[in-house]
Amino acid sequence: MTLVFLGTPDFAVPSLCRLHEAGHEILAVLTQPDRPAGRGQKIQASGVKREAMSRGLPVHQPIHLDANVLETLRRVSPEAVVVVAYGLILPPALLQLPPLGCINLHASLLPRYRGAAPIQWAIARGETETGVTTMLMDAGLDTGPILLQKTIVISGDDTGGTLEARLAPLGADLLLQTLSRWERGDLGPIPQDDAQATLAPRIKKEEALIDWSLLAAEIHCRVRAFDPWPVAFVALESGPLRIWKAKVAPEGGAEATPGRILGIDRDGLVVACGGQTALILENVQPAGKARMTASDFARGKRLAPGDFLGLPKPRKL
Repeated sequence: MTLVFLGTPDFAVPSLCRLHEAGHEILAVLTQPDRPAGRGQKIQASGVKREAMSRGLPVHQPIHLDANVLETLRRVSPEAVVVVAYGLILPPALLQLPPLGCINLHASLLPRYRGAAPIQWAIARGETETGVTTMLMDAGLDTGPILLQKTIVISGDDTGGTLEARLAPLGADLLLQTLSRWERGDLGPIPQDDAQATLAPRIKKEEALIDWSLLAAEIHCRVRAFDPWPVAFVALESGPLRIWKAKVAPEGGAEATPGRILGIDRDGLVVACGGQTALILENVQPAGKARMTASDFARGKRLAPGDFLGLPKPRKL
């Protein structure tokens, strides 16, 4: 099958590799423009661009999917367009261009978690399973009819990073299977049930600020979900304290005010949370410093039981 592939992050790389290695003719690869990334904010190419160039595939990096891009795609005349975490909404003219349609790989069990961050929100909201879906794209946001799905269990220690690493090759295999069956006419698209839909919007850094009034289990889910980005944090006068690893305390938090330190030992820093629960912080990273154990951080800051971990909320006038 002749294809145009649209994708950007590392999650999309296994799909590009599998399609190319399976013998599909990839006529063009579209990916987001190079952008600053990392601590040094150096300009970096996307994972898809690096992989495509290493395979000698033609790469395009348009800022917008405008008329010039559409004309380029008309000239190469693909049988299908494959989209994996590309980052731009496809215009109707592009959706209608390939005879076999535009097929999207999405990292959730649609209609659950439509949007830009399905992996992170599935963990943050305490889901125990998720998966990957291939769908025939329409003009909506992840609303097209479903082609195939594959389910996977979310383990109690999965982070956003580890779950993405497991879903990416699973999705690549499902995409390959989808294209093979779709080309043979062996798939019947199934409309999504909009009544069952949930949203997974793009994550903002401020959403990673820990709210101690939540249950410890809820905070723990958010710590896992926001690893490796944007990383859950506590606001301190010295700057944000990133929380890389934590666990729910079995004893709970008695009636302490959420945010109060209950204890400090070799296991970590025990903090009271909502609902008389408690969270044990195990691995943290102060602003401008390397990651360290929470107990080392507490000793360095001379913290003690009864201290409040974080800046007090501003009073309402």
